[in-house]
Amino acid sequence: MRKRLFNLHTILEKRVLTDSTFVLKFERNGLEFVPGQHIQVGPPNGINTREYSIYSGVDDDFLEILVREISLGQVSPSLARLKAGDSVVVNDAVGYFTLNEADIQKSKILFIASGTGISPFHSFVRSYPHLDYRIIHGVRFATETYEKNSYPRDRYFACTSRDASGDFHGRVTEYLSENPVSPDTLCYLCGNCDMIHDVFDILEKQGVNSVNVFTEVYF
Repeated sequence: MRKRLFNLHTILEKRVLTDSTFVLKFERNGLEFVPGQHIQVGPPNGINTREYSIYSGVDDDFLEILVREISLGQVSPSLARLKAGDSVVVNDAVGYFTLNEADIQKSKILFIASGTGISPFHSFVRSYPHLDYRIIHGVRFATETYEKNSYPRDRYFACTSRDASGDFHGRVTEYLSENPVSPDTLCYLCGNCDMIHDVFDILEKQGVNSVNVFTEVYF
């Protein structure tokens, strides 16, 4: 097995989205990836790293990750303290949560995310401009619809569980139960394990074949 290497990448920008969430933009340095893959990122001492799905597009000359700071986390608080000009350690991209080339061209795709689980979908959309997709994003508050203006208005739908200012007041599971998915839809789920488990069951009951459901769990 090829050893995965860590390299230093200089931070170009930090975009603060909420009190606890930000986008970290840093040099790409020739790193190759397939949209949907993830990288391990950490502070420059390299002692602790964490996996983050790549947020940027495959043709961008930089890399971005979407980070939610966890107060007792081993990595995110350190990343939150960094600024432009500082460095992060980054390793090679890995993962299989990717789109099939044929599906990119002709399939109807539904992306279902909770919280920062929207990150790989942002990369898909930036990378494949002709993609026929819709995003259903489950968040607590409408302020957590991270950079929703990145998507056409008719392709992004926010389910807000703790306020009524989203497109639907309630959880993703409630919305899907009331609005069945066409059985021929390819469904990509990314977020916490409870959401993925519950949505998978809902889709199965609605007639979506399990071979058309792809999942990535965020911890």
